[in-house]
Parts: sequence; structure tokens; C-alpha cells
Amino acid sequence: MDPKTDKLVRRTTMIATVTASYFLLTADYGPEPNFLDPIKRAIKSTEKSVKDFVFGTKKDAQQSEINNKVTSDEKHP
Repeated sequence: MDPKTDKLVRRTTMIATVTASYFLLTADYGPEPNFLDPIKRAIKSTEKSVKDFVFGTKKDAQQSEINNKVTSDEKHP
């Protein structure tokens, strides 16, 4: 097998194993607090960070909108 393909298959297998393990461990506990809460918070935090990086934050969008309005008001008295 090609080394790049082998590396991709190994990484995909690791991620799939970790994801499946997480879902199997959390299936029995439901919404009750448990020892996996720190992992869940880390996943949510990473998800938010990636979304903010890709799409930008709402705060950044609002700030740029305000700046555009101020700039257009200065151009048109």
C-alpha cells in the first residue's frame, strides 16, 4: 500500500475508534453529569473555535458592520 494511503487509513481508523468509543461510553449515562464532561466541553470548545475561525465571530461581523456604517455616514452628509 502507498505510504500516504496507509497513513490516511490509520488516522481515519484512530478517529473512528475514538468517536465510536466516546458514543458507546456516553450512551448509558445520558445527560447526567459524569466523568466524560471535560471531554465533552473540550469538543464543544474546539467546535466553537473552528466555527469562529472559518466563519468569523458575530462580534467581528457586528464591528465591521458598524465601521461600514460610520464610513458611509462620513461620505454622505
